[in-house]
Amino acid sequence: MLNAEFKERLIAAVGKSNVEDSNASRLVYSYDATPNFQALPEAVVSPRSAGEVSQVVKLCGQYSVPIVPRGSGTNLCAGTCPTEGGIVLLFKHLNKILEIDEENLTVTVQPGALTLDIIHEVEALGLFYPPDPSSMKISTIGGNISENSGGLRGLKYGVTRDYVMALEIVLANGDIIRTGGKLAKDVAGYDFTRLFVGSEGTLGIVTEATLKLIPMPESKSTMLAMYQDLEAAAKSVSAIISGKIIPATLEFLDQPTLKAVEDFANIGLPTDVKAVLLIEQDGPEDLVARDMQKMADICKKEQAVSVQLAQTDQEAEALRTARRSALSALARLKPATILEDATVPRSEIANMVRAINEIALKYRVQICTFGHAGDGNLHPTAAVDARDHDEMERVEKAFAEIFEKAIELGGTITGEHGVGEMKAPYLELKLGAAGISAMKAVKNALDPGNIMNPGKVFAKDTRKRVVVSS
Repeated sequence: MLNAEFKERLIAAVGKSNVEDSNASRLVYSYDATPNFQALPEAVVSPRSAGEVSQVVKLCGQYSVPIVPRGSGTNLCAGTCPTEGGIVLLFKHLNKILEIDEENLTVTVQPGALTLDIIHEVEALGLFYPPDPSSMKISTIGGNISENSGGLRGLKYGVTRDYVMALEIVLANGDIIRTGGKLAKDVAGYDFTRLFVGSEGTLGIVTEATLKLIPMPESKSTMLAMYQDLEAAAKSVSAIISGKIIPATLEFLDQPTLKAVEDFANIGLPTDVKAVLLIEQDGPEDLVARDMQKMADICKKEQAVSVQLAQTDQEAEALRTARRSALSALARLKPATILEDATVPRSEIANMVRAINEIALKYRVQICTFGHAGDGNLHPTAAVDARDHDEMERVEKAFAEIFEKAIELGGTITGEHGVGEMKAPYLELKLGAAGISAMKAVKNALDPGNIMNPGKVFAKDTRKRVVVSS
């Protein structure tokens, strides 16, 4: 429970209605989208300005109370699960689109603004914000920034980090700083903007962001390439990129994923093939037509049994929506779904797909694989019953081996989901002991009291998913 004096000072800072500590309120924010992580916070606090965030942070520092900044809780690494208690900081009041600057091609937003709302607002003006995480209908831009979220368009356009130009940040001591600006060039000092993007709330709290926009592409085309061989599909990905074509979207779905998605979406996806590639290109009409033909030819050469072009915008949108619903579809198979994102160089996609299938057989678990094949970011996904301890043990071992294989192939343990608590035990595989020490030095310098989302990124003693209660 909250210290009475601390609670009184919190209420003075943000108002009584913005401090919730009932059992119901605490339970609602005790978990995020990561299965098998749960812990009750002591309170849920909803500030109305950067100034109020600063006051809350100063109080938490004085009382050594952990702070977990949270958007919509759609992350998949337990990044917003308050496993060390403290307060969950919500941004439901800080949810505005503050400015769309058409001269400088920027949009300035508060952290609680929904990603899709931002996309719709700028597209109404003929502008384009490319990052498109699958959760964009409900994810907030603050959460996207904390996790450096990617999406289906990451291959051609990059990820959230590539569009963040400036930030307003509340540091662990309560100071408010501004980084970057509406500038094409700026090398004044350390690049704090990029440091805080993807820092998962462990270094400070973003209270405002200025994002880069680009002109809306004038046309788009979508096609589906179908295969009876998983490796042939993977080889097509490498062949398209080595053919010097960078599509807007290049997505991979295996047969188990296809079956689950079609059962969920009912849009006529083929379920009698081993894999499909969802491919899109955008830009000038003549370039799009040329690239789509080239990619269709490559897919056929690499043993695609069929290549079908979407005939209408509605058909294309249905295909994109089906891909974005893959996690929701797979979540219907069993009580819990563990979605990962091992990432490898594009040239190693075929080897990684083969390894995932071999590892799944070795540990007798069903792993469905889909993901952003064009940038090497695969999402091996296991539908599990967390009550079956033997199955959970085998799944954990399978994913540990998948991460090790990704590193062996020159990849990483996470391409877009973040480290949080779930991936923390594996981070040293990627960075080594010296890399972990360097990261801890930055953390200790900016947050010496360790109040900013403690327990995330840096490993604890166990590699197992645990339910933590309070």
